[in-house]
Amino acid sequence: MRVLLDTNVLIAAFIARGTCCDLLEYCVRNHTLVTSKPLLEEKLAGKFGYTRQETREVVSLLQGKMEVVAPAQLNPPVCRDPDDDVVLGTALASACDCTVTGDKDLLVLERFREIPILMPAGFWRHEKPGM
Repeated sequence: MRVLLDTNVLIAAFIARGTCCDLLEYCVRNHTLVTSKPLLEEKLAGKFGYTRQETREVVSLLQGKMEVVAPAQLNPPVCRDPDDDVVLGTALASACDCTVTGDKDLLVLERFREIPILMPAGFWRHEKPGM
């Protein structure tokens, strides 16, 4: 399965043990993780305040575990927060099976062009229907 973990899920995985950390570890072992350069660099530096050096280190680590694609351009914008269109564009360009995020502006959509948008805890039900 091809899985996009939004930046907020990745950050949560790095800063605390719990659902997001378990999810990242599981997906690295069992699925293909996908991302895009804008998700890794711009969101890490802009929204989470990483320094350039910290951003380079995190990006380098993640790039070794993920397939990096160029996000599709969405016209017209889809999200109520236009900055989140890069997440949807990345999911579309990489033919994701699901997008995992904690972002309410994305979660409210529930799916984008047949790609489910899931909360981290919801991934397990998607992974194993009937849970």
